[in-house]
Amino acid sequence: MPIENEIRRLRFENGEMTQAQLADRIGMTRQTVIAIEQNKYAPSLEAAFKIADAFGVPLEQVFRWTKA
Repeated sequence: MPIENEIRRLRFENGEMTQAQLADRIGMTRQTVIAIEQNKYAPSLEAAFKIADAFGVPLEQVFRWTKA
């Protein structure tokens, strides 16, 4: 998948936040967070902004697009 992320690292750096805690903060299910984190699912633009906001960082510090 051409969209990669730093969610796992950011969770660790934010007090070892669990996937469930992140899901609660952004209004999604834990299963969706897992799929995004494992690059099995590309989030919507709105979801990507919510994830970045949950960590208090710009979008490009969470996600990056790579050319295939």
